[in-house]
Amino acid sequence: MTWIKTISYEQATGKLKALYDRVKGPDNNVDNIMLAHGLRPHTMEGHMALYKYVLHHPRNTIKKWFLEAIGVYTSMLNECHYCVEHHYQGMARLVADEARSKAMRSALEAKTPIDAFDAKQTAALDYAHKLTLDIGNVNKADIQAMLDAGWDDGEVLEINQVTAYFNYANRTVLGLGINTQGDIIGLSPGDGADIDNWNHA
Repeated sequence: MTWIKTISYEQATGKLKALYDRVKGPDNNVDNIMLAHGLRPHTMEGHMALYKYVLHHPRNTIKKWFLEAIGVYTSMLNECHYCVEHHYQGMARLVADEARSKAMRSALEAKTPIDAFDAKQTAALDYAHKLTLDIGNVNKADIQAMLDAGWDDGEVLEINQVTAYFNYANRTVLGLGINTQGDIIGLSPGDGADIDNWNHA
């Protein structure tokens, strides 16, 4: 599950149990990435708040399936299979077209997003690639490329924040040896209009 001690849902008490109740899915299942925070519940609270606000906030204007695609691509670049599998399922559920979802995954795996995404989307994915693997060379021209492709400044911020969040999540997973054993793959926080609802469904 992970290389450090975790506290199961059944063992949890107090603040930790309350947080587990907020993030749990069916049958009291808590994703391993959240269980890994069990020894420091305040870090789980911060993680979930960041995740909900960045990826599942009702005031985001970019379609959620594409934010998930950015997360999948970032996770592929970091070789974080845990996040790839969880968020590919989320993306595919939202796209609701199996052939299209598979084509997107193939294009991202090949690092040629233009094969399955339009030029505007590809500009965002190219930025995510550079922000993930070549951060020291990101510059104003990279932002201008997204603006020229049709994104506005607020959307650029969304793209930046989703990419940054997944780099954080990937490093949490890879740095602690978190795997998918026992997880229900592809769940995400429900009721996007309620920013305090962290339950996974």
